[in-house]
Amino acid sequence: MFVKSIALQHYRNYEGLRLENLGDVNLILGQNAQGKTNLVEALYVLAMTKSHRTSKDRELIAFDAPDGAAHISADVTRKYGDVHLEMTLSAHGKKAKINGLEQRRLSEFVGSLNVVMFAPEDLEIVKGTPGVRRRFLDMEIGQVQPSYLYHLQQYQKVLLQRSNLLKQLWNRDSGREMLDIWDEQLAAHGVKIVRKRKEFIKKLQVWAESIHRGITNGGEALELLYVPSFGSREEEDEAVLLDNFMLKLSQTREQEIRRGMTLTGPHRDDLSFFINGREASVYGSQGQQRTTALSLKLAEIELIHGEIGEYPVLLLDDVLSELDPYRQSQLIETFQSKVQTFITATGVEGLHADKLKGAVLYRVRGGAIESEASGR
Repeated sequence: MFVKSIALQHYRNYEGLRLENLGDVNLILGQNAQGKTNLVEALYVLAMTKSHRTSKDRELIAFDAPDGAAHISADVTRKYGDVHLEMTLSAHGKKAKINGLEQRRLSEFVGSLNVVMFAPEDLEIVKGTPGVRRRFLDMEIGQVQPSYLYHLQQYQKVLLQRSNLLKQLWNRDSGREMLDIWDEQLAAHGVKIVRKRKEFIKKLQVWAESIHRGITNGGEALELLYVPSFGSREEEDEAVLLDNFMLKLSQTREQEIRRGMTLTGPHRDDLSFFINGREASVYGSQGQQRTTALSLKLAEIELIHGEIGEYPVLLLDDVLSELDPYRQSQLIETFQSKVQTFITATGVEGLHADKLKGAVLYRVRGGAIESEASGR
């Protein structure tokens, strides 16, 4: 897929912006706090309906927006034809349109533009909290399997209701029968989430392992392991998963009532990374952790291509200068000639210059962008 143009209005520090004739590789240069990350973030928001940097949509809207809203639009070429995508963010929520038609649910919009974002904070996928890794899984699976987002949203609604009931049941016997109802609904959506996560990780493992061996010249073997809160890592039969989930809920019910929270389910699961049999988050060096994150991102590109039949758009936010020349070269060779890429950087220093010849160059200053002649 290919983004032909993008327009922003009252998005963060952009009062108004329209970029046309975008290239295969787009190099966006600017000092910090000028707006270069805001541009690639807007593409991410248009793809995923949420930011990778904040959970508060209000932060995406310019303070002086006259209608109190931010607008993002883009013309995208897909294998089945061109689409015009629009998103409006306001205090009243989000509205998304495909070719002028408003989508009833945001989950129906996700997948219209597929992106892979690689930013310095992605190192947290390897060494950060389980919540970071669950979010990584949810975002990536959601954009290639829209039904996953539906079950995730329903699960989160049931989880909230069930957890609220657990808090009310402390020192109270009445109302416990309602837990049976919530348990059934929680398990019904939960097993769909767990099964799709396991399927996704199995596919990601194939690509990530091969890519990681290549980057490390065969010196390291990368293994991804799903760590569920119930059942086994391998079991994927939905009926068996459902039985295991219900059994675990019954076993932990008294403990959950005492603690006032739901202790079992995909909201408690994790993903572990092992390099040559040793857990990367504990024993891996920063270089190994960074290589693991890079392998994951490169694997995502190939996995999405395998799922939808076309490559996603790659967003590299201040990440190339963080990689040594060899890893830069590995990354650049992956996207050149097949993946449209947007790269942000403070300058060309530290970048693999000879590999980026032909990139369309943009300079960002104070929410304004000027294009320069192609070539380096």
